[in-house]
Amino acid sequence: MSKKRVFDIIQIGNKEDIPSRVFDIFISVVIILNILVMFLETFSGLSFIYPVLKAAEYITVIIFCIEYALRIWTSDLLFPRKNKLVSALRFMVSFDGVIDLLTILPFFFLNGFVIFRMLRVVRIFHLFRINSQYDSFNLIKDVLKEKRKQLFSSLFLIIILMLAASLAMYGAEHEAQPEAFDNAFSGFWWSVSTVLTVGYGDIYPVTVMGKVIAIVFAFLGVCAVAVPTGIISAGFVEKFSRSEHSDSRFHDIREVGEIMVDENSELLGLPIDEIDAKYGVRVYMIIRGELTLVPNDRIVAEKNDILIVNTDKLVKNKPRKNGKKR
Repeated sequence: MSKKRVFDIIQIGNKEDIPSRVFDIFISVVIILNILVMFLETFSGLSFIYPVLKAAEYITVIIFCIEYALRIWTSDLLFPRKNKLVSALRFMVSFDGVIDLLTILPFFFLNGFVIFRMLRVVRIFHLFRINSQYDSFNLIKDVLKEKRKQLFSSLFLIIILMLAASLAMYGAEHEAQPEAFDNAFSGFWWSVSTVLTVGYGDIYPVTVMGKVIAIVFAFLGVCAVAVPTGIISAGFVEKFSRSEHSDSRFHDIREVGEIMVDENSELLGLPIDEIDAKYGVRVYMIIRGELTLVPNDRIVAEKNDILIVNTDKLVKNKPRKNGKKR
């Protein structure tokens, strides 16, 4: 079997390709089985089936190793503009590559250390690979990506609020509870549980001033947590609105044209969202051989792809010289 065929099967979730579809289902079952084994191993009452669970874990991890090796082997097809070494390194530092590596290493080398045994938990993130094939997961990912700056800003405000709460509570409660509020950061646990409205109650104010401060920051905490929630909710509303009117988006386009991606094109190997952002050209459809693909940020422009774009913006940007307009 050629490297290109292996790449098509393990990398591209093409529902029209039966082997690729079978592989997606198989690896999903292996991921679920591996995680299920990890959970069952924590039940002492199931000690009589530990040998079976251990064997299942060995088998699934070996499958992960084979898949990881195949992904490294075919990484030069995932990043066609890079050489083999750079392509392999780029895959290894990607999200999937890091998760795969952290899933495999603790099993073989780091079982003796508690901190590294905890790395086995990262195999749960393999479930994202299953969800990534569904539009619902991509919708969540797109919303978080679009609103990342606002979310980081709101997270920064929450951190500032927690630091202020910690300092204020230290000033009010240090003399009354020196063991609980020993220094400015000793009240940080209290501020986290209060601002984020968890409220464990293991550390609490006893002075009048401390109680007043706690009330104020409790209300501020509710407002602070509501900010990122509102940002994400607004992002979902915007995304759904665009989806509902997706058929009407073509009414705003004066011209629709095609770009042929050849071996000399600067578009070769670029993700579709990067093409949109870098050149200001909206890609609406990709014709790849006999397939017609709907573009998303997981698709990379390959040789001989035909990109269906809006040419009213194409005139103002560079892509015309990067590919052959037809």
